[in-house]
Amino acid sequence: MTEFLHGDWDEDEELKSKTQVKREMEALQKLGEELISLPPTLRAKIPLDEELQDAIILADKLSKKREALRRHIQFIGRLMRSRDIEPIEQALAVIRNTNQAATRKFHLVETWRDRLLAEPDSLTEFVADYPEVDVQQLRQLLRQAKKEQEKEQPPKAYRELFQLLKPLVTKIDAG
Repeated sequence: MTEFLHGDWDEDEELKSKTQVKREMEALQKLGEELISLPPTLRAKIPLDEELQDAIILADKLSKKREALRRHIQFIGRLMRSRDIEPIEQALAVIRNTNQAATRKFHLVETWRDRLLAEPDSLTEFVADYPEVDVQQLRQLLRQAKKEQEKEQPPKAYRELFQLLKPLVTKIDAG
């Protein structure tokens, strides 16, 4: 009798509890939701087979129908169970890291802009770090931005200053 129960059993195969199976299904559904939330340009960078691509495109069309979308996300999770999701997860990790790096660069530009406006000595440091900057234009924008802040005017020069700094800071720190 025990031979019948265990005879075809592969000893390397793991027994999974219902809870574990449910967790894995929910993780695949979350992965599916993340794929759905991506814009089509980023989605194109992820290695998806045709059936999965079609399911994600259909999910876009179901976005206004909550219950239908919920069931469709479950369907996408079921589709992903039979696929190797490692390449999908790797592609998503690259996209996440790219977004995080862009956010860090954006914050660095903001930090420089705010330092240049608050600390007069930081201009020398900035010019030393970024020698290709047009110093005359930088000083002019700094003066205008300070006047705008004093007079509580719309921050036009403040934004222009950001646009001047952005290509300089992101270019050098990209490497």
